[in-house]
Amino acid sequence: MNTSILLLILALIGIGSYLLGSRRAVVLSGGRPSSMHSRAGYHGSYAVVWAVLPAAFILCAWLVVSPLLVTSAVRGNFPEDIRAQSEAQQSLTYGMVTSIARGLQRLTPEETAQVEADTAAVRPLLASKGVAIAGDPERFMVDAAKTLNAMTSTSRIAMIATVLLVALGGAAYALRAIAPRFRARNQVEKVILAALLVASSIAILTTIGIVLSMLTEAIQFFTMVPAHQFFFGTVWDPRFAAAGATDSSGQFGLIPLLAGTLYIGLVAMLVAVPVGLFSAIYMSEYASPRFRAVAKPLLEVLAGIPTIVYGFFALTTVGPFLRDISAQINGLATGDYANFIQAQSVITAGFVMGIMLIPYVSSLSDDIITAVPRSLRDGSLGLGATRSETIKKVIVPAALPGIVGAVLMTASRAIGETMIVVLAAGVAARLQLNPFEPMTTVTVKIVSQLTGDLEFTSPQTLVAFALGITLFAITLCLNIYALYIVRKYREQYE
Repeated sequence: MNTSILLLILALIGIGSYLLGSRRAVVLSGGRPSSMHSRAGYHGSYAVVWAVLPAAFILCAWLVVSPLLVTSAVRGNFPEDIRAQSEAQQSLTYGMVTSIARGLQRLTPEETAQVEADTAAVRPLLASKGVAIAGDPERFMVDAAKTLNAMTSTSRIAMIATVLLVALGGAAYALRAIAPRFRARNQVEKVILAALLVASSIAILTTIGIVLSMLTEAIQFFTMVPAHQFFFGTVWDPRFAAAGATDSSGQFGLIPLLAGTLYIGLVAMLVAVPVGLFSAIYMSEYASPRFRAVAKPLLEVLAGIPTIVYGFFALTTVGPFLRDISAQINGLATGDYANFIQAQSVITAGFVMGIMLIPYVSSLSDDIITAVPRSLRDGSLGLGATRSETIKKVIVPAALPGIVGAVLMTASRAIGETMIVVLAAGVAARLQLNPFEPMTTVTVKIVSQLTGDLEFTSPQTLVAFALGITLFAITLCLNIYALYIVRKYREQYE
């Protein structure tokens, strides 16, 4: 019996427990549901909880722990000379044992007897069954494979029996506990509350795990490269120095990357915020319901386009257009038709990224503006203000905290963008103010440093984790500040 069938049986036991629990509650009520503390559905749910949850927990734990114990036991029976080898060699040997064990399960009794008589027949027999092994196995490998199969089979039988017994025992216990004054609803709600707590904890623990995984590697990087050289360095050149040079780790200055990240993000926000905010004001205050029903989904389609597509758009359309138009402008002004805007530049990446961010600003701002109470609009119009004056003096100030929060959250999204920058702004780590020249960002260099053969012992690779933790800190601060602004300046309207 495989795990899928066992899960199906467990689900059937749960359904049966629910039906029996609900039925028992109805019978005990004697036709008067008010005599029971909880409804029949809660009693059925209580039976499901006891029938399914303990058994499922045991099943998950068994599936995790049992292979570890079986592997440890099989490898512990290897000969002394094998156990004296390195961990990598023992892993290769155990891999061959698992392949042999998988092949032995496909052999007929006659072929199994042939394997017992001559280990040289193992490899061709397994090859005929579609199981390839690296070389001719030794006798201890065949014996270890038999032990592995036997222990795995025994473990599976014990797991199935234990899970089914626990499920049936839990169902029986829950059914016996059902009584007129039994607080089944309270027990079920405690389980639901615990499930919600676990779900929320998963998100928190995931964030903590991400931070710790980056932080440990970043600390190792800072043991090789001083922190002040990283945070205050103005040159990014993470290459090994030539033979005989004293500095073999290159230069890891963060300033050019951080400047490029903020510069491109600023240009993107200068495009996204006005267009997105004005479109949100039009959608919420001026557009007819029919036009809004069509235009709003079309505008939000931009948020679903993959960023690599925006990168292609910048590389093949926007960049060449800006380059050619700059050449024409320069020619008309000076007679020299040399372009002053590079195809890959800050303004190209910022413009395309701003287009990508428009639906974020527009959708969030639209929801915030729409949430402003209608009474404020009517009061302003009733006092003689025009619609535009009402928007400027009443609606926008009332929605301003939410709009600021939306803008800051959109900025954190812009800072973390990668593909558009790679294709539209290049990979040159330069420190300059000309928006018509290429620059690069932190995310691009993270990808660059983690591409190719990785060896997590050199600063050239570990610097990616230092960049990652820095970027994480920046976006976290932006999000925290956005929440602070929203909470501090939020006003309650009645």
